[in-house]
Amino acid sequence: MAEQNYRVFFDEAMKQIHAEYKAAGKENEFILWFKVSYVEDTISEITVSVASEFMRQQMDSRNVTSKIEQKIQELTGQSIKLKYVLHNESSKIEETVQSTQINDIQSVQKKTEFEEIAPPVKKHPQLREDYIFENFVPGENSLYAFNASLAAAKNPGKAYNPILIYGGVGLGKTHLMQSIGNYIYKEKGDKCKICYISAETFTNEFITAVRTQTTEKFKNKYRKLDVLLLDDIHFLKDKDSTQEELFYTFNALYDRNCQMVFTCDRPINELKFIEERLRTRFSRGLNIDLQPPNYETRRAILEKKKELLSQTQQFSAVTINRISNDVIDYIAKNVQTNVRDLEGCLTKMIGYAELVGKNVTIEIAQQQLRDIFSSPLSGTITVETIQKVVANHYNISIADIKSNKRSTKFVIPRQISIFIARNLTEYSYPELGGEFGGRDHSTMMHSYEKIADAIKTDSSLDTTIQQLIREIKDYKK
Repeated sequence: MAEQNYRVFFDEAMKQIHAEYKAAGKENEFILWFKVSYVEDTISEITVSVASEFMRQQMDSRNVTSKIEQKIQELTGQSIKLKYVLHNESSKIEETVQSTQINDIQSVQKKTEFEEIAPPVKKHPQLREDYIFENFVPGENSLYAFNASLAAAKNPGKAYNPILIYGGVGLGKTHLMQSIGNYIYKEKGDKCKICYISAETFTNEFITAVRTQTTEKFKNKYRKLDVLLLDDIHFLKDKDSTQEELFYTFNALYDRNCQMVFTCDRPINELKFIEERLRTRFSRGLNIDLQPPNYETRRAILEKKKELLSQTQQFSAVTINRISNDVIDYIAKNVQTNVRDLEGCLTKMIGYAELVGKNVTIEIAQQQLRDIFSSPLSGTITVETIQKVVANHYNISIADIKSNKRSTKFVIPRQISIFIARNLTEYSYPELGGEFGGRDHSTMMHSYEKIADAIKTDSSLDTTIQQLIREIKDYKK
């Protein structure tokens, strides 16, 4: 049976190290790399669990292990070593310990009764089971959002309310939002009314309610919730009636201290199409930016994905182990956009390993991923993408941008498209001219300089262009 002779010393050591990092302004570093959980101990070692082998390696390389061992020695006067096991292995240890303890104090009959009254974990019908905090890998880009989301989940409606998480596609906004819902549902069950819904579905439901004269039913559904998780609020552009309904829904939930979480693809101050009174509501709580993960976090995400795929048995352990650390490193270094693209590349390599039945080498990865690494997800932006995004923003067509129409309605978007294309692509002026209806070199240069001069004195135009650039970089066909 596992002992706990050093449990109090381990907890105190972690507490003191946390305090030291916090005092040095490095609390985020502590939260990210000191992610260990006590399991058991013997007279000479303490067993702790970590999320993955990669995390263990990182902890060793960052001297985390030695710092914990040194602090424990200061407290106990003895040299105690740390022994690592992965989370799934620690669960087996804990299950064995728990079984032994139950057998020591209960009869087999009572143990059976205990197992029978333990209800299975229910799944919320609108939430993905895998979108939980345990499956999210926080890094420097997302640690603030992760901690705020966890705090809100532990104390809904009181800790941080509302929360608005914004950022580009595939960075984990929906994962964190649904993690909050899953956490609360696990704690409170069906007695807590939780609703996850996209802004598009919310809009469609409202339109249907108006058409069928059932708006009271719609209001009762959403204004009596305990938790509202509303995804992609940028979809509310030009939907004034839906925005008005959301405004009143927001007020009703806020007055009852109900937790609200929203996601968006841009900062709140760039939501020009949102009514001012609704924008101020979104700004009441926390507005958190999610940025693309750095290399270390990307590497950890890929390791976590391998671990999850193994647990779900979607692929065999033999197949997953055919992906070498070099291939993981290659993907982590080359995919710098978002989590979704990272996972997509890894899944493609594992699928290849399963179908072909051999180890994936760097050469194979380079060959199989060459199309992905040369596509827009790895940074290549096409003129067509720029034209599409700008045309959509100004409610005109690509044909209008390429045309000879002289109305300001078309000239300004055309010049902005040329300006952005010149900055985001390697096209020369003559090459760009061919993409914009066959215009000559001097016309293209004039358009570029026109916008370059204008943004020096017009801050609103500069803001618009920066917003368009973000949308272009996040654009997916």
